[in-house]
Amino acid sequence: MWGKFWKEDVQKQITHKVSDEIYAVFTDYEPNFTGYYTTVVGLSVSSLDNIPQGYVGLTIETAIYQKFISKGKMPETVFKTWLEIWGNETLNSKRAYQADFTVHGKKYQDGYKPEVKTFISVKD
Repeated sequence: MWGKFWKEDVQKQITHKVSDEIYAVFTDYEPNFTGYYTTVVGLSVSSLDNIPQGYVGLTIETAIYQKFISKGKMPETVFKTWLEIWGNETLNSKRAYQADFTVHGKKYQDGYKPEVKTFISVKD
């Protein structure tokens, strides 16, 4: 999926984008992270009108999120963060399994200090 995103230069095909931050959204969990779920990679947009053929629009609902910051060599550091999340039984018992997402912003491309933010939806 990521290979296709970069190879096809998907960022340039997305209309109404509000920034160049890349989002990877994980949703439609069946029933949790151990089962099937949907992953969508894209950008934040101001409108879901005129979605190019072959693409989907997705709205991340307002919720309570626990934030994690991955710093270091990419993508290994992000994967390590997910391993920590999956291995945290206390967190997993509080997860809402609505929409979780990573934000690959300007610091993602920082060669010296790359950074990705991960947001996990949790129950009240």
